Amino acid sequence: MRSELFSADNLEKESAQPGLRLQNSKLLKAELNGEFMARVGSMVAYQGQVQFEALGSGGLSKFIKQKLTGEGVPLMRVRGQGDVFLAENAADVHLIDLEPGDALSINGSNVLAFDSTLSYDIKMVGGAGMMSNSGLFNCVFSGHGRIAITTKGTPVVLTIDQPTYVDPQAAICWSANLQTGYHRAEQLGIGTLLGRSTGERFTMTFAGQGFVVVQPSEEPPGGLAGAAGGQQQSGGFLGNLLND
Repeated sequence: MRSELFSADNLEKESAQPGLRLQNSKLLKAELNGEFMARVGSMVAYQGQVQFEALGSGGLSKFIKQKLTGEGVPLMRVRGQGDVFLAENAADVHLIDLEPGDALSINGSNVLAFDSTLSYDIKMVGGAGMMSNSGLFNCVFSGHGRIAITTKGTPVVLTIDQPTYVDPQAAICWSANLQTGYHRAEQLGIGTLLGRSTGERFTMTFAGQGFVVVQPSEEPPGGLAGAAGGQQQSGGFLGNLLND
């Protein structure tokens, strides 16, 4: 049987070391000898002796935070020996290696898989206030290990060495040490009152030293709380819970 489908580009890529790696730009391959964490429903194929265990959001504290904020990652633990392939609606897949001392703030809906050596929590986005409907909460990953994230289209990675402004629906992840805020991008005037709008009411601001990943899409991020109950309860019990 002959076909370009069977070319070397499409054949399974092999590696001598276990771990997360790219099969291609839209498909993640986990060469499994132990365990890792993955988004529920992301498995598209596997070979070998592999077990899947649903974990919800990973622990009671994270479960409560996810219910209150709308943010979080519905997780499954994948363990055993074999090869596991994961994808998310043909989105582009990217790998980020975290070193000790690193911390990554990321929209939970863009998390595909990560090493079980990493830890994460749900944190309030600093300076967000109540000015945007794209959410107040993000997942913050830290520790030592690899995380696979998804973007819709090829992103740009902006180095933050000057004041930077990003559409909050296009900001995928950023260095957790950055100072964030929200900026009113459109001035209220007679044109706005007459229904004329640029469509850019607010932008996220970033300052400090680090990076922000921006995708070429402005679809509302499903992992963020938006105008849900978490936005109305950012103080008191919820604020204390998120800062634990």
